[in-house]
Amino acid sequence: MSLKTITQLTNEAIDLLKKLIEMPSFSSEEAQTALLLEHWFSNNKIPFQRENNNIWASNLHFDASKPSLLLNSHHDTVKPNEGYTLNPFKAVEEDGKLYGLGSNDAGGCLVSLLATFTYFYADENLPHNLIFAGTAEEESSGPNGLNSLLKNLPEIECAIVGEPTEMHLAIAEKGLLVLDIVVPGTASHAAHQNLDNPIYNALPIIEWFKTYEFEKKSEILGPVKMTVTQINAGKQHNVVPSECSLVVDIRVNDCYSNAEILEIVQQHILAKITPRSMHLNASSIDKNHALVQAGIRLGRNTYGSPTLSDQSVLSCQSMKLGPGNSLRSHTANEFIYLDEIREGIDLYIKILTDFFNSKQ
Repeated sequence: MSLKTITQLTNEAIDLLKKLIEMPSFSSEEAQTALLLEHWFSNNKIPFQRENNNIWASNLHFDASKPSLLLNSHHDTVKPNEGYTLNPFKAVEEDGKLYGLGSNDAGGCLVSLLATFTYFYADENLPHNLIFAGTAEEESSGPNGLNSLLKNLPEIECAIVGEPTEMHLAIAEKGLLVLDIVVPGTASHAAHQNLDNPIYNALPIIEWFKTYEFEKKSEILGPVKMTVTQINAGKQHNVVPSECSLVVDIRVNDCYSNAEILEIVQQHILAKITPRSMHLNASSIDKNHALVQAGIRLGRNTYGSPTLSDQSVLSCQSMKLGPGNSLRSHTANEFIYLDEIREGIDLYIKILTDFFNSKQ
């Protein structure tokens, strides 16, 4: 086990979080927070690697013959919204709360997983390898985040992705498929008869997205949800346009891949359909998996998460788990309770200890 106590690691993790808050790290601009993660590893004499703004390390006694467990969270943030009354880049501790941009999403998770990894780093008898990855561009689903790092990592059997879940077990997460749809028509003067108005042609398509129900409903995530979120057509009041554009947001359950959803839409919709990306698939972990059962034994609840995270780029079984509350993410005067971080580190260590013991 670690030469440092859990209390020491927790205090150091909180100090690191304060430094992370005070170092702006918008997606693709995380170079300075990556340096802070480097300093943590250097100070704890843990070798690490870096690619772009992603930092990762493996346990001291890594054994390629053993399966690997990934601990991952991100150190990028969104930009602060206009509702802030506090300085988003000032770590303010008040009434047991730590305020600052990225404190809840997902700085608290990041430093808690980092402390947990450090706690187990030198253990000689782990049944699984442990890999920590502090990654970039999660908030923007950018090309240089966890998805770009996976090629450098050993095969991952299972993963914990650090996002604020109040330390309950998000054992499934909906995927995301965004479609750009162009409905064709015939341009004309508005005063003339036109039976091929693309705006009218779009109406049955919008109705289909509103009413269609996919056959497979997930026990945890429920049905696939489709929502038309944008519509655009025409520039002048007296001209029928030649096309009408729609944007559709589809939240995909774990019964379908994004490719399967796209194929079904294409079977029903006569229009030009262009997916913005295909890789943000739904993800899940078996409720009977030893990691999940370890959490359940500690009184943690299981649920399905509607929000997207870096789980979407993992092909292994994974669960989302971390201190903080998702409802605080991206809000003005974002904060996390310091006790949530203390509890988070304690529970991460207990869950992994139980998990490792079940594999002995």
